[in-house]
Amino acid sequence: MLSSGTGQASILVADDIAANRELLCDILTGEGYKVICAENGDRALHAVENRTVDLALLDVVMPGKTGFEVCQWIKSRPETLFIPVVLVTGLTSVEERIQGIRCGADDFLSKPVNSQELLARVRSLLRLKEYTDELENAETVLFSLALSIEAKDPYTRGHCDRLSAYSEALGRRLGLPPEQCVALRRAGVVHDIGKIGVPEHVLLKDSPLNDKEWEVMKQHPVTGERICSPLKSFRLVLPIIRHHHEKLDGSGYPDGLKGDKIPLTAKVLQITDVYDALVTNRPYRKALSHEEAVRTMRDESKQGWWDSSLIDELVALICWQAPVVESIEVAHVF
Repeated sequence: MLSSGTGQASILVADDIAANRELLCDILTGEGYKVICAENGDRALHAVENRTVDLALLDVVMPGKTGFEVCQWIKSRPETLFIPVVLVTGLTSVEERIQGIRCGADDFLSKPVNSQELLARVRSLLRLKEYTDELENAETVLFSLALSIEAKDPYTRGHCDRLSAYSEALGRRLGLPPEQCVALRRAGVVHDIGKIGVPEHVLLKDSPLNDKEWEVMKQHPVTGERICSPLKSFRLVLPIIRHHHEKLDGSGYPDGLKGDKIPLTAKVLQITDVYDALVTNRPYRKALSHEEAVRTMRDESKQGWWDSSLIDELVALICWQAPVVESIEVAHVF
């Protein structure tokens, strides 16, 4: 983890004027920071792609790609999204500041740069970066734990990746807000993390569960919610984890919710979960074909279990769109 106070952080300085680069470099290296210099926007992008960068100081007006464009590129990629970006500029108009904010800039410095102001802003943003890194590490542990649980059962291998991809794609098809689509992507991986509390002889049983075993199994959404609840970034994920086994008629678990009481995002993940379970091999039956799975789901929707309109949307997604189930690296789920 970087240290904002002892100079462990690597800072990118991008400016087409050598004197400006040298000034910033001298100030920062004097405080013990590691400095990576770039004389234009293209070199700055190359540095971010190939080096560890904890913070970027970007001149706005540069040959080739501008600081605005470099900032927007950094903030558009999951792996660089949380790098703090400071735009260093002589521009003072409100419109130009607004453009920087729209590109995702975290802060601004006006030329000529005051060294004390520069260091104060750098320290502040690097402290925030430390907190973000800690959050990412916690999320990574949860995702790794979820995948390790999945790996115990050869019949569910790849289920989390598929569910993550399908759920997010279905959410986008339904026009859900971006933050809910991100929640669906995350929930696809961690939705069954509560199964860590289910004994293996129950989890891997190749015959129907008895009443006692079933009561144990029905607690896994509650356990999963409890495991993930300390992360504030999972605020929208928690209802999906808890309610993805509810049914419209109230016969689901753990809370027996009915109809519109079930969050829409939980219904979205639920319908993709049911489909994936039907079209993959299980200990107690062989995988169904796409047509058989859809027919089964439609029959179950008539019993009051699933939302038939979501089944229609999922079928349309599978049949008419490009394949959405591709291998997803856990690092890209954030």
